[in-house]
Amino acid sequence: MPLMFLPDSTWLLVIPALLFTLWAQSRVNSAYAKYSRVRARSGITGAQAARNLLAAAGLGHVAVQMGQGHLTDHYDPRKRVIRLSPEVFQSSSLAALGIAAHETGHAIQHGKGYLPLALRNNFFPLANIGSRLAMPLFLIGFLFSAQGASNFFMDLGILLFAFTVVFHIITLPVEFNASRRAIALLEGGNFLAGDEVKGARQVLNAAALTYLAATAVALVHLFRLLILRGRRD
Repeated sequence: MPLMFLPDSTWLLVIPALLFTLWAQSRVNSAYAKYSRVRARSGITGAQAARNLLAAAGLGHVAVQMGQGHLTDHYDPRKRVIRLSPEVFQSSSLAALGIAAHETGHAIQHGKGYLPLALRNNFFPLANIGSRLAMPLFLIGFLFSAQGASNFFMDLGILLFAFTVVFHIITLPVEFNASRRAIALLEGGNFLAGDEVKGARQVLNAAALTYLAATAVALVHLFRLLILRGRRD
């Protein structure tokens, strides 16, 4: 997300949210590092778990592919493909199974017409535009309004950034629901034993913190833009 580099006191509002983001990311890294070393007794890999869970849900047409990069796992609703990072695709660790089941949860949401996911997918184009243009437009408006010009560009930047904030808020129930589905799927399908579920849950709970942190940062930045806008009235 682009940031405003205006040296003013409103940056103090952003610092706690940024610290929360760093803490959340450290929790993800720590949980993943710990449970990526613990193998599930079932011996099934992330790719196998995803394919089996999709088949059980009647979604055998959804492909499971190996992607690239570290922790780049995602579900592509346009192409109906789950892409798992190599370490998740090939591994039978508790972390890998949790992540693979989480992405499968998104595919199941899509298959069942889960409303928050549909809203997020439909809202993404607006959020994408907002993330690219909001800050430049606001900065242009902020600089020109100091010369007595109209506040139009500031208002437009705030509106576009609000789309990004709404996208983050909609994302929260989508991700939390996918994680709940993942744990239920892994338990119900006997991919993980009872004492192994804790590890997968800790990885997914840590990942959920990053979505909360992203939402907090977006909300704080929106509040900051509104304060800066108010100073031009």
